[in-house]
Amino acid sequence: MQGMYKTLPWGDRQSQGMTTTDAAPVRFDTKIAVLLRDDLETWQRLNVTAFLVSGLGTDLPEVIGEPYADADGTPYLPMFRQPVLVFEGSKETLTAAHARALTRALPRAVFTTDLFTTGNDRDNRAAVRAVGRDGLDLAGLAVYGPRNAVDKVLKGARMHP
Repeated sequence: MQGMYKTLPWGDRQSQGMTTTDAAPVRFDTKIAVLLRDDLETWQRLNVTAFLVSGLGTDLPEVIGEPYADADGTPYLPMFRQPVLVFEGSKETLTAAHARALTRALPRAVFTTDLFTTGNDRDNRAAVRAVGRDGLDLAGLAVYGPRNAVDKVLKGARMHP
């Protein structure tokens, strides 16, 4: 049986991060999720996922854990403190999820199909800026927030196989 936890207001969650007792498994009250369009090639899915989650870590320091070190003391960079869940859905599912993320004002990152033809950050930003919010041809979306809010954003998506 998993330990019980109390859902905190969003402002308190940002500082709390997770709820645990000594023997209980760690249970996060937030969720990091990536939603990929289901018609992407394998290399595109990997590329989009990597780009999307990089945006979350730069703007949301609370999602980053402590640095790593091996038994010899070799240092390694810190990573997310919680799992990243990857989902897939149709173009329509992705468009609807994007709209729901916006209405809930959740932190988000987008990857459009135009970014497959650019080769640098400047051109990536220009490609997104050139298209209105409702016209973005989304290949992927990353979102972070309270578990229940992220679950509502992802309605209709399924776990990536």
